Amino acid sequence: MNSRQETGSTRLDDAARAGWLYYVAGNTQDQIAAKLGISRQTAQRLVSLAMSEGLIKVRVDHPIANCLDLAARLKSRFALDLVEVVPSDPTSNSTTIGIAEAAAAEIERRLRSEAPIVMAIGTGRTLKAAIEQLPPMDCPQHKVVSLTGNISPDGSAAFYNVIFTMADRVKARSFPMPLPVIASSPEEREMLLNQPMIQPTLALAAEADVTFVGIGDLGPKAPLYEDGFISESELKALQK
Repeated sequence: MNSRQETGSTRLDDAARAGWLYYVAGNTQDQIAAKLGISRQTAQRLVSLAMSEGLIKVRVDHPIANCLDLAARLKSRFALDLVEVVPSDPTSNSTTIGIAEAAAAEIERRLRSEAPIVMAIGTGRTLKAAIEQLPPMDCPQHKVVSLTGNISPDGSAAFYNVIFTMADRVKARSFPMPLPVIASSPEEREMLLNQPMIQPTLALAAEADVTFVGIGDLGPKAPLYEDGFISESELKALQK
């Protein structure tokens, strides 16, 4: 072994010692410097070298580690740009805990853009919970457009339609969809969507820079069924 190889090997040995003292023994960089007889700056460089050379293997022994691993696999499997998996609370019946906070963080990040954007947004419990997590903001440069109608079967405003709540909270221009959430037939749907007053809203939604939608389940307590948008027979037909 030549002198250069010996020097490199010795430096990796020192890096391994510094890395062990820092990550395993819990020493500070000042303590590492004292124990190895080196300066604090050298100790810092050795710890960094240990990490960059792959001498340190980190294992997070916590449920959140499973979330990070699953997110990475989902991102790779489906060629997604962004995946965030959040842990659930086994003691809670809520289906929005964690998801709402994560969604709110991503929505807020998008709204922080100084350049104007068009944000299309759906409806539902999760999105409503996410919007409630948003801080008050001042975003007059942005446009928020609804992807769904906002009228319930009984003629009242759909409770989980979030377009107005969001626009009020972030002070953005809102473009609601003044239609029923669900049409009574395919023919009625076509007739409603062909109304001239709806065309600008549909065009704006089609040009959205980012879209946020929720994915509801079709179990016995499906939101669409519990909120009266579909009948029991229609729910069973969807389940098939």
